[in-house]
Amino acid sequence: MQRSPNGYTPYVSFSREEWARLRANTPMTLTDGDLKTLRGLNEFVSLQEVTDVYLPMSRLLNLYVAAAQGLHHVTDLFLGKPERAVPYIIGVAGSVAVGKSTFARILRALLARWPNHPKVDLVTTDGFLYPNRVLEERGLMNRKGFPESYDLRRLMRFMAELKSGAEQVRAPVYSHLVYDIVSGEEAVLEQPDILIVEGLNVLQTPDGARRRSIRTFVSDFFDFSIYLDADEGDVEEWYVARFLTLRDTAFRDPRSYFRRYAELSTEDAVSTARRIWTDINGLNLRENIRPTRDRARLILRKAADHSIREIRLRKT
Repeated sequence: MQRSPNGYTPYVSFSREEWARLRANTPMTLTDGDLKTLRGLNEFVSLQEVTDVYLPMSRLLNLYVAAAQGLHHVTDLFLGKPERAVPYIIGVAGSVAVGKSTFARILRALLARWPNHPKVDLVTTDGFLYPNRVLEERGLMNRKGFPESYDLRRLMRFMAELKSGAEQVRAPVYSHLVYDIVSGEEAVLEQPDILIVEGLNVLQTPDGARRRSIRTFVSDFFDFSIYLDADEGDVEEWYVARFLTLRDTAFRDPRSYFRRYAELSTEDAVSTARRIWTDINGLNLRENIRPTRDRARLILRKAADHSIREIRLRKT
């Protein structure tokens, strides 16, 4: 973490062992069978890691949610009438292939087992990408995942409706198989206690011309934010490994947008994956994603084996 010239940093740093002690008596509510259904490709999260890292984190978030619910009750007393409950929103950011989806699924499962907030939903910002036809018209297909490839107005409207307490809020659905928005399909959220919003650029602020037309951004709606961090070299290796696994599985589906990669030799597949990383994902990480890291309330740093080894919690 970068320190200011006077040596100050807004974060408290913990080793995994130090963080694990903050679990207190938080019970383990997941089984190894549960984890098998929650893990992503080429990612192994053990029950021990859940115990050491996720349980203290779920305890912290439960305390934050309880405080927010208490504040909401105080507002009700002040106004003399109950207002609509609004969800506690948690943002999860980080690079492609860093493990955001697995992390968010496990966090959701744990938070849903706390009695005071049993309804926990999860959405990804992939659903707010422009459809491929729009990206093609704008020459942005090779910038997919970059800030300009998202329909920010629709995403802002979605977030605003959630925070206004709307009874139903709808989000578009994205298919990684066909690499596009699924026309006519929507996810319906009905006043969750907690919403986890996972995406590449959820901590980013508008830039340039967009700043003049969009005065708010996604993280304005977050009550808490998390950034998954790792050395870029490690993330690139995870991306290549995932690409090889997909070559032998999902890419072989005739409906797959990436069907053309299914017959690549291992050598060509590795070369292709590294080129995509260099031209798109690595570039996006360096230019847009990593610069937002220090805006997160909690930073989780992974080692080369995907395990979380260091935790940084913002003090203010």
